[in-house]
Amino acid sequence: MAVTTRTQPFDADVTPRSAEVTPAAPGRITSLDIIRGVIMVLMAIDHVRVYSGLPAGGPTAGIFFTRWITHFCAPGFVFLAGTAAFLHGRKLGDASALARFLVTRGLLLVVLELTVIRIGWTFGIDYSTFVLAGVIWMLGWCMVILAAFVRAAPRTVGWLGVAVILLQSLFALPPRLLPGGAERAVGRVWEFVHPAGFDVVAPFSVLYVLVPWIGVMMAGYGFGAIMVREPAARARLCWRIGLAASAVFLLVGGIVAAMQGGERPFLFRLLDQQKYPASQLFLLMTLGPMIALIPAAERARGWLASVMATIGRVPLFYYLLHIPLIHASALLVNVLRTGSAHGEWYRTAPYTSVPEEQRWTLALLYLVFAVDVAVLYAACRWYAKVKARRPGGWLRYI
Repeated sequence: MAVTTRTQPFDADVTPRSAEVTPAAPGRITSLDIIRGVIMVLMAIDHVRVYSGLPAGGPTAGIFFTRWITHFCAPGFVFLAGTAAFLHGRKLGDASALARFLVTRGLLLVVLELTVIRIGWTFGIDYSTFVLAGVIWMLGWCMVILAAFVRAAPRTVGWLGVAVILLQSLFALPPRLLPGGAERAVGRVWEFVHPAGFDVVAPFSVLYVLVPWIGVMMAGYGFGAIMVREPAARARLCWRIGLAASAVFLLVGGIVAAMQGGERPFLFRLLDQQKYPASQLFLLMTLGPMIALIPAAERARGWLASVMATIGRVPLFYYLLHIPLIHASALLVNVLRTGSAHGEWYRTAPYTSVPEEQRWTLALLYLVFAVDVAVLYAACRWYAKVKARRPGGWLRYI
């Protein structure tokens, strides 16, 4: 039966003119679940580090690489959210239904950031001095924005996303073009979109702006058209895209790092790319290897792949659970080490104020991480079974 572009835009770039196209709407792609699971596990390392009091990126090589390896989380999380949106739209077969789903889930994520997640970070309900616009806030608004583009061809959405990433600096200009008082009024709100040098609306603290992350999600949406191709063609494209992005990072990033000079080793300068907001080099460094590893994930077997796939099937459930679990673990560790929980250290988490003399060792950080991930896996395994037994309904949003 013929299908119009109006209701089936998801096949605009994957029509039967190619013998490599999979004609039927795909089910879950295990390789994406595995990679998403790895991302979620790595994320827990950084959030345990937050509560340990160890500084991001230094001063030792151990702390530097503990932080660096977690840089792959946010880009991968957002990129694969775009890919998941494409695959869900292909399953629905209706652009309007996909748009409604993205808006609903996106607004739900914003509410969760301001309530459940905020309470998990701080174990407090005082909103008068501190409210975080974090990664789930950003992810939610990006889904709402993506909903406006799902009637376009995936290739078009993907290239628009790449353009947003490459031209992200231009997004600092709009409020500056406004006259007089309007510049400051709009600029304070614009800080949620892209840094433009204004004070953000109090009491918000913006950790993740929308640009370039909406570009990353749109690029991931376009990438979904690659993931429904025949496996051999999909693998070739993943290798080409991933290795090309990694090569560009090494070339351009290497030149920049060499020009910077300084006392820090060249490798540290190369890998220490700007995350807030995420620079083009940061995204090349993180997304390139992830895309190149998708074919390896497709061949992964064994218990470890199974564990990662289980976590990757329920990433939001994992996220909602892991912050309060890590927070509670930190309070318990503090009681065991100092005789007091010291909840005051975490009143504005993830910006913490652990005294230097009370910071954890790396060994303790990784011990708490391992225990918490084991607990999280058991919970995710249970929830994945519940969700499989009850498809649809509100569970599809979590």
